[in-house]
Amino acid sequence: MTSVPLAALPSAAAQQSSGSGIAPLVLLLLLGGVTYLMLIRPQRRRAKQLRETQAVLSPGAEVMTTAGLYATVVAHDDETVTLETSPGVHSRYARAAVARILTPAPVGDESAGGAVPPAV
Repeated sequence: MTSVPLAALPSAAAQQSSGSGIAPLVLLLLLGGVTYLMLIRPQRRRAKQLRETQAVLSPGAEVMTTAGLYATVVAHDDETVTLETSPGVHSRYARAAVARILTPAPVGDESAGGAVPPAV
């Protein structure tokens, strides 16, 4: 009986590696799609909604800042918003600091835009 050198025998790993390389590519594409649907798309939607909220700020609206401060909008310009936290106390914030509008400004009530009734 003649002995065959081990190097001449085909190994099991060499026989199994003859498969196609498309499965890892499909898995990678599937992982990318799930990442887009679960993380990127909802974040873009939230950012768009926040930009729209900050664009419609008007005097008289009650808002909450990103730090949790509740206040009323007194004045605004392109980059800043002046908030009244209590009667006579005004603070200027970056417009991006407004997280959400709690109650919209009263429509057609321009005279009450910051006027505080006198204390009795």
